Amino acid sequence: MNIRLTILLLILLADPLFGRTKTDTIVMKNGDHFTCEIKQLDRGVLYASLDYVDGTISIDWAKVARVDSTQLFLVHAQDGTIYEGTIRTPATPAEEPVKIEIIAAPEGQEVVDRRQIVEMNQASESFWRRFSGSIDSGMIYSKGNDTTQYNLGSNLTFRRERWSAGVSYSSNLSTSNHETAATRNEVDFNGLRFMPWNNWYYTSLGSFLQSSQQGINLQTSLGGGIGRFLKNTNRTRIALTGGFTWQDTKYDTSVLYPTENAVAGIIAANIHLFIFKKTTLMLDATLLPVLNQPGRMRFNTNASYSLEIIKNLWWKFTFYGNWDNKPPRSLSGSDYGATSGISYSFN
Repeated sequence: MNIRLTILLLILLADPLFGRTKTDTIVMKNGDHFTCEIKQLDRGVLYASLDYVDGTISIDWAKVARVDSTQLFLVHAQDGTIYEGTIRTPATPAEEPVKIEIIAAPEGQEVVDRRQIVEMNQASESFWRRFSGSIDSGMIYSKGNDTTQYNLGSNLTFRRERWSAGVSYSSNLSTSNHETAATRNEVDFNGLRFMPWNNWYYTSLGSFLQSSQQGINLQTSLGGGIGRFLKNTNRTRIALTGGFTWQDTKYDTSVLYPTENAVAGIIAANIHLFIFKKTTLMLDATLLPVLNQPGRMRFNTNASYSLEIIKNLWWKFTFYGNWDNKPPRSLSGSDYGATSGISYSFN
């Protein structure tokens, strides 16, 4: 894995070379009127840039009365449907909920209740416009016991109307005076496609894990399953997934049987909570009952708490963990830790 190349690619994708004209319109419930460039709707916050403001402004989506734009957007609804088109607010009686009309030529148009819209991102026929992601890093050094810890992470997602694909990378290193360095590296791939039924999807998964703490030189996992969003709003997302995976694990050569193959079930839960403009809490947990070794269980979890410092720049605290209740003799059954650092996100 060429880490420098990965970071360079993410930075290039984040570079604001694809500016749009500031001709969009936002009207608030109190009558305020903005002519701007609508950037995105994320976590209940509508981001926009104005000619006379340095940077972007953050607007409470619940207080927006009208939006109009001739630019293309990907609009995510609560039922899992993703629309692509220009947006405008049709005339609506005062006592009725605000509607958003999504116009996609030549297919026609769809009208969606504003409260049903979860996320909105700029779209384009341009390939690069459909990427979003983040870069994380952190480091701790203690002179007293000559200890150094660092973490590096990144993720990249590509979205289309009915499917998405993503890749993420995380690396952790801990060194101490006169101690062997502890390392953990993981690369995850995922793909998701919505099914014809609301909120249902099927997914493909792949991961590559190295953990010196557990004596794992390389663990390859390939699988897939079916899932459903139990709740999908701009404040809360909860999803459950079930399926199967094949795992090939190559342990340290000191183990009697250094290579192991396993077939496991997948029971996964994903919980994402958002608080207006400032805070994000994410919890991903996966239980893997090993089917060809009854009684053996593996469990993985990743959790993060993010606090926005300025637009797109976050302070991020993460916790990761892997557990195996029946590891090879002499090897540890667990590897877990916590990190903190700065995260930069882009859309």
